[in-house]
Amino acid sequence: MSRAPGTGEIRATVVYARPDRQWVVELVLPAGATLADAVRAAGLEAQCPELAALRAEVGVFHRRLPPHSAVRDGDRIELYRPLQIDPKEARRLRASGARRTAQGKKTLGGQGP
Repeated sequence: MSRAPGTGEIRATVVYARPDRQWVVELVLPAGATLADAVRAAGLEAQCPELAALRAEVGVFHRRLPPHSAVRDGDRIELYRPLQIDPKEARRLRASGARRTAQGKKTLGGQGP
């Protein structure tokens, strides 16, 4: 994904994922384009109306950046959905479920499978 010398164009990819589907849009942008320009050019809001309401954060290669940041050739521009649950809380819930399962096996005579 490299720029042709002297063309003033940048190649980038915009990606967005939901639990049920993902989008990967390859773009050729003019030099000086911003992340916001790339997201608009990808046209995902037409297919994913929730993006307008979410005000999804944007980043490049897992690093959050402001929308006015410049796109560089070869960037993977990612749209981030808000977390459904705090990661620490999710771990607590998994751990408490594992404890309950382990305690349930102990009450069945203390013998595992």
